[in-house]
Amino acid sequence: MKALEGVVMELNDGAFDLVHGIEISDDAEKAFSGVNHAFLVGSRPRSKGMLRSDLIAVNGPIFTTQGKALNSSAADDVRVVVVGNPCNTNALIAMHSAPDIPNERFTAMTRLDQNRATAQLAHKLEVSNDKISHINIWGNHSPTMFPDYFNATCDGKAVTDLVDSEWLQNDFLTTVSTRGKAIIEARGASSAASAASAALDHMSTWYHGTKEGEWASMAVPSRGEYGTPEGLIYSFPCTVADGKWSIVEGLEHSDFAKEKLATTAKELEEERETVKDLLS
Repeated sequence: MKALEGVVMELNDGAFDLVHGIEISDDAEKAFSGVNHAFLVGSRPRSKGMLRSDLIAVNGPIFTTQGKALNSSAADDVRVVVVGNPCNTNALIAMHSAPDIPNERFTAMTRLDQNRATAQLAHKLEVSNDKISHINIWGNHSPTMFPDYFNATCDGKAVTDLVDSEWLQNDFLTTVSTRGKAIIEARGASSAASAASAALDHMSTWYHGTKEGEWASMAVPSRGEYGTPEGLIYSFPCTVADGKWSIVEGLEHSDFAKEKLATTAKELEEERETVKDLLS
């Protein structure tokens, strides 16, 4: 609570026009009472040398508690984005712990990966970030994710026509999928600032919707789209309108992309098996 009070001091010092008040609590049910938009960031951050399996074991029970609290206390229209890693599986745990909340209200954040991919392409092509469009993330927020450059454009032109395929398949994919680890190696802590910015992007898109012809990466409950196993929290390109997300349909994938989609799905299935005791 002492540390949380320090965060409140910083928020107040930001003088944000839209902050009308801040309430803090170490009681999850009290904290989530009547909440419309929930950002679940309260996981142990990954530290240097820490494996994903370690994160799952430590953080899984946290999201059981938070899911139950949301179920009993949140507003009827609550929308949840899980930021704490491993976010896809943590979102799955929270969703299963909140049986009275529709599954589609639970999402995990891959917007950070989309932002990273956008920045890498913009830097490579020496353009501003707003010139990059239709780059999206498939699967898990982990090194197995697939930043789909095949559908990406730069100022309306296909990225695959502008950038060498070897760079895209190697340097680009590796840089985006391991960016979090690289930041930990560089600064000795996880990427808090860029993650916070991406969380705001995620919820803003969910609230305001996507622009015509655009889409955003969101990890959402799979119903088998694009051959993914049902029930996973899997990142897809989504459009959003009237507060509801829809997975973009009809995108074609090369054999290379299909292999990437299957690999990240397999990892999510393995994570689900690891936490199966928390999903009952």
